[in-house]
Amino acid sequence: MSSAVLGVRQLGLVDYMTAWHAMQRFTNNRGPDTADEIWLLQHPAVFTQGQAGKAEHLLMPGDIPVVQADRGGQVTYHGPGQLVCYLMLDVRRLGIGVRELVSRIEQSIIGLLSSYGVQAVAKPEAPGVYVEGAKIASLGLRIRNGRSFHGLALNVDMNLEPFGRINPCGYAGMTMTQLADRVAGPVVFSEVSGRLGEQLCKHLGYAQQKSLTGAADLS
Repeated sequence: MSSAVLGVRQLGLVDYMTAWHAMQRFTNNRGPDTADEIWLLQHPAVFTQGQAGKAEHLLMPGDIPVVQADRGGQVTYHGPGQLVCYLMLDVRRLGIGVRELVSRIEQSIIGLLSSYGVQAVAKPEAPGVYVEGAKIASLGLRIRNGRSFHGLALNVDMNLEPFGRINPCGYAGMTMTQLADRVAGPVVFSEVSGRLGEQLCKHLGYAQQKSLTGAADLS
């Protein structure tokens, strides 16, 4: 496990292509001593296809743009009210394999949801996190030279309708859910974001997390 500090950037609402290209630059330019970071943000409405994405899972996108990305997995939807977390990690330095990394990310999400009194589970045959059979969080990573980018998307308080225009993650008829529909009171987005950072720091084995001021290189 790492004894290092995990840097945390809160980036707000960022265009998907802008964030994607920034992730690629960060990963391409990092060195052996570059500190790991997570980026917490939201995207305007967009469908993204993973590297193995099949066109038949994109049913009727309508006016929402479709981006062919370089992450794993099939098609998914991002939109305001969904918490996206990009994990810019030196996985080799962490000393864990990809399967273990995915499991720890899932356990982080499960721990976050548990803090709101929501019981969730992971499914070995279908990466992600589920509540009573409905999917609440999706995962899609890319590992390049032992370093990860892309990450996870947690449905917090958003319009779920666009998920009906696709087969989410390649599963026809998959039911999607969100945190706001699973708790009695209001959900504060910034609080959810903070709790996710804490859970990732804990489950990935970092000594502590550090809030990084200023945006990532999103130029």
